[in-house]
Amino acid sequence: MQGKVKLRYIRWGFLLLLLLSVGCIMRSSEAGEWYAHFLYPYLSGFLSRFSSLFPFSVGDCFIYGSILFLLLYPVYAFIKKQGWWLVARRMVEYLLWVYVWFYGAWGLNYFRKDFYSRLEIPRADYSAEVFRSFLTHYTDSLNAAFVSVDKVDETLIAREVKKGYREITARFALPHPADYLRPKPMLIPSLMSGTGVLGYIGPFFIEYNLNPNLLPVQYPFTYAHEMAHVLGISNEAEANLYGFLVCSRSQVPEIRFSAYFALLPYVLSNAYHLLPKEEFDTWKETLSPAVKALYNDKVTYWQELYSPLIGELQEISYNWFLKKNNIPSGRKNYSEVVGMLIALSANQD
Repeated sequence: MQGKVKLRYIRWGFLLLLLLSVGCIMRSSEAGEWYAHFLYPYLSGFLSRFSSLFPFSVGDCFIYGSILFLLLYPVYAFIKKQGWWLVARRMVEYLLWVYVWFYGAWGLNYFRKDFYSRLEIPRADYSAEVFRSFLTHYTDSLNAAFVSVDKVDETLIAREVKKGYREITARFALPHPADYLRPKPMLIPSLMSGTGVLGYIGPFFIEYNLNPNLLPVQYPFTYAHEMAHVLGISNEAEANLYGFLVCSRSQVPEIRFSAYFALLPYVLSNAYHLLPKEEFDTWKETLSPAVKALYNDKVTYWQELYSPLIGELQEISYNWFLKKNNIPSGRKNYSEVVGMLIALSANQD
């Protein structure tokens, strides 16, 4: 009995030490950079190598299994007539270990220096002239890149995306993607489609999960976006940026068009808020009929899969989650990729 008590104190002491370490890193962007460069590569390498042994999402199994445990354990404890204090203590301890695992395995990447500080470039102040120039260049590139994408070659996309990341790692101080990394299908894609989620990183085992319902034109960019998260990028706009840079530079027409097409919702959002209505409407007419038709088809496709109730809950919770994890703009962060592209363009050597 004394041995069990001693072991419990050791376990709690170690847990509290880890919680303290996580809290300290959260309070310093310098510590966040140390984590990203010197600790995360080894942790992610170990976890991703393990999870790559399985064709299914190990992380999804862990998450859904944890939810099931938290729901059923109180019932089991009630049947076994365990004291409520013991039940509460075990559940709290379990959640704290999950918390430490999440942040230790990947989540501390949220507390790195921001994109502009790391690259030592200034944010792009809004200029009507600069934005209109970006808009014209983007629209011309989007229209010119259009190609019908009826199916995807997943092997080719994996090779092209990893090649693209290796070409930009030096400039953006990113690690090289491991050859063994493979995307996993979501465990419950219908649930994710109901919330409009196209992909996500599995932070507990460093997996990147893609929605099997992805349209072919969305697959390359989503693959590249989630790969950025695997490489230690937590900021959604920055993941969009790297996904765009990698795919838009590909010599494969379908991959290149996927980059420009994926950026369209964010460009639309920025243009809607920054341009006068008449000018916004005029600009939309410069989009090619083929691009507009494909975009409308995409919107209709996902709306049919979307569940308003579940989707709204997911948006609220994820917006809150991002704001609590050093992303003050919340879900609006995705659209900030446009500002990053303009800033990069203005600071090219």
